[in-house]
Amino acid sequence: MNAHGDLQNSVFEANLALNRAGLVLLTWGNVSGRDPNSGLVGIKPSGVSYDALRPDDIVIVDPESGRTVEGTLRPSSDTPTHLALYRAFPGVGGVAHSHSTHAVAWAQARQPLPCMGTTHADHFRGAIPVTDDLSADSIGGDYEAETGAIIVRAFAGIPPLEIPAVLVAGHGPFTWGADAHHAVENSIVLEEAAHMALLALQISANATPISDALRDRHFLRKHGSSAYYGQK
Repeated sequence: MNAHGDLQNSVFEANLALNRAGLVLLTWGNVSGRDPNSGLVGIKPSGVSYDALRPDDIVIVDPESGRTVEGTLRPSSDTPTHLALYRAFPGVGGVAHSHSTHAVAWAQARQPLPCMGTTHADHFRGAIPVTDDLSADSIGGDYEAETGAIIVRAFAGIPPLEIPAVLVAGHGPFTWGADAHHAVENSIVLEEAAHMALLALQISANATPISDALRDRHFLRKHGSSAYYGQK
C-alpha cells in the first residue's frame, strides 16, 4: 500500500482543479499540499502536462531539506518557494501558483491589488501585497528559494492567513490555505478580484477601495471567531 496515497490523491485533484478553473496554460502552474500528520509535502512534478498527470506522479518531499521522499519524477522547480512558505507561515497546508492573466498583469505592473469590493474582502482582508524585485545576485543564486524569502519579507506585519496571497513582482501570484484545495480556491478568487479591480479602475480612474468597516464585515463573517456564513 502506498503510504502517501491520500496526500498524492489530494494534491493531484487540487492540481486538476487549478487547470479546470482556467488559471494555467500548458504547464504554467503547480499546487502542493502538506500532510498534517507527517508534515511531508506533495507537489506536482516539473513540466508534466495536466492531461498526463496521475496521482502517483505527485512527488513527496521533506519540507526542511527538500529531499524527495517518494517519487521518480523531479518535483516542480518552484518547490523551494512552496517550502519557504510552509516553514514561515504556520497553519498553511496548501500552496498554489499560477500565471493567471489578470493577477500576473498586476504583478508585472508591480502594483498591490487593492480591495475594491466585497468579492475581494470575502477572502482577503485587505490589499494583496506585491514583492520587491529580486536582486541580480538572488536571481543568479538559489532563485526559487530567494523567491520564497522575498514573499516572506513582503508579509512583515501582515497576517498571512488573513491575506493568503501575494503577487511576485514581474512573475505572478502565489496563494495558500488550510489545504491544497483552499489554496486553489484562493487562486480562483484572486484572479476574479484582479479582473474586477482592473475593470473598476478602467471605468473610473478615481475608484477607491471599500471602507475598512465593509472589508472587515465581509471577511470576518466568513473567517472570524463568530463567523456565520454558510452551514455549521
